[in-house]
Amino acid sequence: MHKLLSVLALGAAFASGNALAWGNDGHRAVGAIADQLLKGSAAQAKVAALLLPGESLEKIANWPDCVKGTYCGPQSPEMLTYVAANPKHGEYHYTNVPFQNAHYHDHGVGTADDDIVQTLKQAILVLQGKADAASNPHGFSQRQALILITHLVGDIHQPLHVGNAFVGNDGQFFAPATQAQIDDVAIFNARGGNDLLLDDAHMTALSDAVIPAPLPVEAGAKPASAYPKSPTKPLHSYWDTTVVDYAMRRLSTRTPRQFASTVIASAPVVNGNSGDPVTWPYQWADASLAASKIAFADVVAGPATQQTSRKGDVYNVWALTVPDNYPVPSSALAKQQLTEAGYRLAAVLQAIWPQ
Repeated sequence: MHKLLSVLALGAAFASGNALAWGNDGHRAVGAIADQLLKGSAAQAKVAALLLPGESLEKIANWPDCVKGTYCGPQSPEMLTYVAANPKHGEYHYTNVPFQNAHYHDHGVGTADDDIVQTLKQAILVLQGKADAASNPHGFSQRQALILITHLVGDIHQPLHVGNAFVGNDGQFFAPATQAQIDDVAIFNARGGNDLLLDDAHMTALSDAVIPAPLPVEAGAKPASAYPKSPTKPLHSYWDTTVVDYAMRRLSTRTPRQFASTVIASAPVVNGNSGDPVTWPYQWADASLAASKIAFADVVAGPATQQTSRKGDVYNVWALTVPDNYPVPSSALAKQQLTEAGYRLAAVLQAIWPQ
């Protein structure tokens, strides 16, 4: 299959801590699916009791990303309090298990005590009323736990927030067996795909051939950003936002709520989870690892080159070659993952509050 080699943009820097899984629309879509599925349930009443007037799962879904900066607007006192009490909150959103692995294991390569699986476990225990000082070291309140679960269930279904690429100078993907093998000399952490770069113009050309055009912009909609685009796009960013746009376009939907309604109307088959809900994050992580193998299928990295961040740090990046039809399977997988995230968010809340 003919493949396109992406080129590097000098000076482009994307920090993994600033990555917003699924972007604004993706997280809202997950919340909107759960909102619709929970209507009339005991869980809906419990959720409503923890939300402020006018809030919904869709509307709070991006809260844990908004606390990372001011791009959602000024931070509220509640946000500032959360950030002050959780200085490592950026680490709650992901784990870095080698994408070649089949399972997430506590203390395995790429995992951490504050990663997404451990944080979801803590938040679920809080909502179950089973948390103590040892199992809830960050002291999450029930409202914070609900907000985190709403967001992190979305995050854990973004394949690159679980399945990570480790790569050598020659561009070969490598599955380290121990943390010590990731030495930043022979083997590097690609940081959730943030250091793996796609040629944005080539990817746009590929998608134009296989993805429906965007629907006309609604009257009164915000204009597109005038911020200059980088010639390259990190693979992580592609999976955060680009594939969500493609998935919505393929369903002829414009908003997250429309996407949710269309998906639910199709009566999708979503595999459920078993056992105590506190174990479900492990099951979600394993499913996301399986999805990450699809995300990396036939993706090839070139030799390492170097870039310099705005702070002056020099780091390695790798240009990617992807199949010509990559927008089709990636957007189909994004639709699947967003759908499963919404259904599983509703399911875990119903399991916590059955009546």
